[in-house]
Amino acid sequence: MAVPHHSPSRSSNISGGQRVDLVLEGGGVKGIALAGAIEVLEERGYRVNRVAGSSAGSIAGALVTADIPASTLVQILRETDYRMFQDGPFWVRLLPGKVLSVLLHNGIYRTTALARWLEQQLTTHGRPDRTGTFADLRYRDPDPELDAHRGEEYRLVVTASDLSAGRLRLLPADADAFGITPSTLRVVDAVRASVSIPLFFRPAKWKTLGGGTSWLVDGGMLSNFPVSVFDREHGEPPRWPTFGIKLSARPENGFGTVNRISGPISFGKAVLNTLTGFYDRMHIEDSHAVARTIFIDTDAVRPTEFDLSDEDREMLYQQGRRAATEFLDGAGAQQAWDFAQYIATYRSPG
Repeated sequence: MAVPHHSPSRSSNISGGQRVDLVLEGGGVKGIALAGAIEVLEERGYRVNRVAGSSAGSIAGALVTADIPASTLVQILRETDYRMFQDGPFWVRLLPGKVLSVLLHNGIYRTTALARWLEQQLTTHGRPDRTGTFADLRYRDPDPELDAHRGEEYRLVVTASDLSAGRLRLLPADADAFGITPSTLRVVDAVRASVSIPLFFRPAKWKTLGGGTSWLVDGGMLSNFPVSVFDREHGEPPRWPTFGIKLSARPENGFGTVNRISGPISFGKAVLNTLTGFYDRMHIEDSHAVARTIFIDTDAVRPTEFDLSDEDREMLYQQGRRAATEFLDGAGAQQAWDFAQYIATYRSPG
């Protein structure tokens, strides 16, 4: 089914509806669930202001900040054949070929097909005057006085893990480290770095100002959920909400992940989960972000399950819609979202 083209207006000058910033967790093909949740938010009158995302979250963020309606976003992510993202020479289809590709290129598949697909979606459904760079996504604060005194900011923040520097890169702000003016960085190039799941996809290699090479991979390696990225400085209360959308069930106690260890393989996975989740837990516990996070239970699907069945696609979509609805309206022990109450409880000075 063809997805209809539209010519949207710039949502950085949002009129009508409630502004909301979004922080979207990565999770490979689970991004369909993000689309379901965003669709509910849009139906309830929320209008996306800015988005930060890792991996699949950066893909959804690139599409949303291109002013593509949530219903179209849902169609795009539900109808895509994700198997085409497993691109590369024919021999990578066999196990020995996969091993050889990892040894030669530090990853099995190229991200060429994924980048081409994203560029096509943005060209087909985005603004007709787009350049494809972050210059299209310059952010304008609704308060002219604040806008006049802030540096250049953008509606989309893409995270990537810089293995060479051992740090998280926030793009396009950190593009300067690679001799690139942030506004001229191509959106697809930033997303391509963020989605490079280690060993599964080949890393992105960017030249640094000093002439070296940085190896950029999935932003989730260091922070899959940078929920505080849009928080105001000095603890000032927010003027509109930031919602995190996380592709895991709501934690029962605290925010940590329970790792069941029964042998060396599960022990290794537990070490990796603990290391990659520590950065996010610090920020989440510090900012009381559980109260502003939509938790979507997607554990039944693996991030790299690119041969998704129609039933799994529908399940992910419905889980996203259900989680967002329960977050806004309340369900069981979870209270309905109340922005004023959130500020009074967590963000009031003193």
